[in-house]
Amino acid sequence: MEQRNFSIKNWAEDDKPREKLMLKGKSALSDAELLAILIGSGSRNESAVELSKRILASVDNNLNAIGKRSLKQLIEFKGIGEAKAITIIAALELGRRRRDEEAITLKKITSSKSVFELMQPIIGELPHEEFWILYLNNSNKVIYKAQLSKGGITGTVVDIRLVFKMALEHNATSIILTHNHPSGKLLASDADIQITKKLKLAGQQLDITILDHIIITENGFYSFQDEGIF
Repeated sequence: MEQRNFSIKNWAEDDKPREKLMLKGKSALSDAELLAILIGSGSRNESAVELSKRILASVDNNLNAIGKRSLKQLIEFKGIGEAKAITIIAALELGRRRRDEEAITLKKITSSKSVFELMQPIIGELPHEEFWILYLNNSNKVIYKAQLSKGGITGTVVDIRLVFKMALEHNATSIILTHNHPSGKLLASDADIQITKKLKLAGQQLDITILDHIIITENGFYSFQDEGIF
């Protein structure tokens, strides 16, 4: 009988978890498919996905329970050797540490002042302008912050497409725009107002809310929301 190879690279195109992740994103994969990527290949009579389903079924599909399994317990599954067991343990431990860090570090935005306190140490004293975006979840907690552009003393360029590309990648439900004025002047320029309007309009099409645009200097801030520009 011809021996079959159940490694991922030999599966039908629609059944390849790695390719599925690249084409459809990580959220499109089931727990079994994600686990199969870690495992890499199954045995002669069982694919990696089937093996993953068997492992998950043993703990009633509870990922936390798998994370508590020891190396010895994992290698009791046929098709799981020491190297694969170590990979599973390491991946789940990283996930646990990530949850711990998020619980500690996610900062909730409660006012324009809280944005100033978060961003002033980053951009408040720079000699040039930088435009940053805060990406928030539906609890108004900052899940990601990114420098969108860096310019000269009097201005910077904003790529609207990039703003929302990152918002979608991080599953943000709202964003806050921030940039600094090296001059110390706490006034919104016509350019500041126009880019804010463009971003707000684009956000409405994607159901992503622009909560505020805050100009930051060394000693103070200017909030579009507080000033009624929105």
